[in-house]
Amino acid sequence: MGWLDPKSDINFMGYRRYFLGVSLMLGLASIVGFFNPGPRFGTDFVGGTEVELAFKKQIDPSAIREAVAASGFKSPDVIAVQSDKNPYQFMVRVKEVTSMTDEQKTAVTAKLCIVDDAGAVADEAACPPELRVSDVKFSPGGDKVSVRFVDDVCGPRVADVLCPPRDDIKGLLTGNIAGVEKRPGANNPVVQNPRDNKVEFYFKSKGDQIMDGLKTALGPEVVPDQPLRVEWVGPKAGKQLRDAAIKSISIAVIMIMLYIAFRFDIRFAPGSIAALIHDVFLAMGAMVLAQREVTLSTVAALLTIVGYSINDTVVVYDRIRENLGRYRKMSFPKVINRSITEMLGRTIRTSGLTAAAVMPFLFWGTGVIRDFAFTLLIGVVVGTYSSIYVAAPLTELIDRKVFGQIIKKKKRRVRRKKKDSASSKQVPAV
Repeated sequence: MGWLDPKSDINFMGYRRYFLGVSLMLGLASIVGFFNPGPRFGTDFVGGTEVELAFKKQIDPSAIREAVAASGFKSPDVIAVQSDKNPYQFMVRVKEVTSMTDEQKTAVTAKLCIVDDAGAVADEAACPPELRVSDVKFSPGGDKVSVRFVDDVCGPRVADVLCPPRDDIKGLLTGNIAGVEKRPGANNPVVQNPRDNKVEFYFKSKGDQIMDGLKTALGPEVVPDQPLRVEWVGPKAGKQLRDAAIKSISIAVIMIMLYIAFRFDIRFAPGSIAALIHDVFLAMGAMVLAQREVTLSTVAALLTIVGYSINDTVVVYDRIRENLGRYRKMSFPKVINRSITEMLGRTIRTSGLTAAAVMPFLFWGTGVIRDFAFTLLIGVVVGTYSSIYVAAPLTELIDRKVFGQIIKKKKRRVRRKKKDSASSKQVPAV
């Protein structure tokens, strides 16, 4: 097997200072990357609206950006999405979300004839009894308003329609109301519950407004009739998802540290945790420097890295523990060299097969799948590296500097006690 021959130990520990220096330099580069250019968080974490479109003709991203900005959106992002099905596929991301402000809710409510607790309305002349409303509820997404009328809401039945809304109800909430526009269509509004006289009105979402702006500026011969995908996340939900992601990674690291301390020895735990933090930190740094998008999918990739890295580290640690009992007269660094050499073939085969399985997704995947594969591939590389040049050397360092000093102090105390005991047994001369 040549240099992989387990009978000929490779001096990994002899080069540990150089590789720890490499890790330190990569860590510093990651820290710089977090400040400049900084992480590119996806909609999952910062909130906003994403619209993915497959344009009918070739178009420049700057033209898309200008069209979206002309629709009233500030600083839109336009990202090209590589796809074999459509070469003109783009993702448009804006910071605005489909949620109504208090001013917009007030403007919508002002268009309705709401009765007070006494059954009266503000304007008797403008509010006939059949259009009076007892309750108004806004959906969390801001694209739907549920209105409960006092009178019957059903108009004449047509064909198989169970309960179409009356024509005068259809005319309510029309026009642009403080930046809120009713969605066109024959099925808007809809009688949601005839028994309770409840009617639902639908308004244009931010995705609809983006599509309208693109069609107005670029024309229907360029812009598709419908988007491929529309997603939005509110800023509060984004913050909750971001906090949950940090907690999940932290809990995983803590539980793994407890497992290592229980499964092996307390002196093995710090090195394994340092390797895990090293792997996650470098993987995040690579994503930031490559300007890959940080989403819930990439957080899942980071958690996968944590599991993969600790699996490789546990295999190396298990062999080190076996060899510590087998070669009692051998120094700890030499035991580590022999253990890693014996497991190197297995490590290379496992990491190589994992990387080979991930790489097709990196080259031929699209969107989030490609970012997930990129993160996982970096994690496989740094996870294999850290098991050899981070976890094992730190374990030897902690054993020498901490546990070795404790053992030396115990030996000194034992020798001192023996010496004092021998002195006390000496009989003084008469």
